[in-house]
Amino acid sequence: MTDQEERDAILAAMDRLLAGTPLRSSGNLDIISLAEEAGLKRNKLTHKHTDLKERFYAERRARDGVTARESKLHSEIAQLRSRIDQLREERDNYRTANEVFARALHALTIENDNLRRHTTRARAAHIAAIHPGQQRPTN
Repeated sequence: MTDQEERDAILAAMDRLLAGTPLRSSGNLDIISLAEEAGLKRNKLTHKHTDLKERFYAERRARDGVTARESKLHSEIAQLRSRIDQLREERDNYRTANEVFARALHALTIENDNLRRHTTRARAAHIAAIHPGQQRPTN
């Protein structure tokens, strides 16, 4: 393999590692993974193509050791956590409304039972007041 082919392989490997799409390595942002990804021995980076090794380390430092794919995933996780918080708040609001409606339903059920009992007593009292052979009072 010529020097230029090695450099091209290293640059392509850097791009894949930094993008988070490794083909041949673990995907770690280190020299061992870079050499594996390029299909070269590590000493090619540490002794022969030191400028590319330094470039790789500089890019890794600029990204805080996080690949583009990882960065995208962190962003998605943050969005999903925000959505979870919104859904939890919405759920809590529904629970509160449900409790209010349950209390109102309970109060209305009691009121309905009281009205039915009162109506039943009123009818019974009205019917008991009329004796056989007696005229119904006219209003």
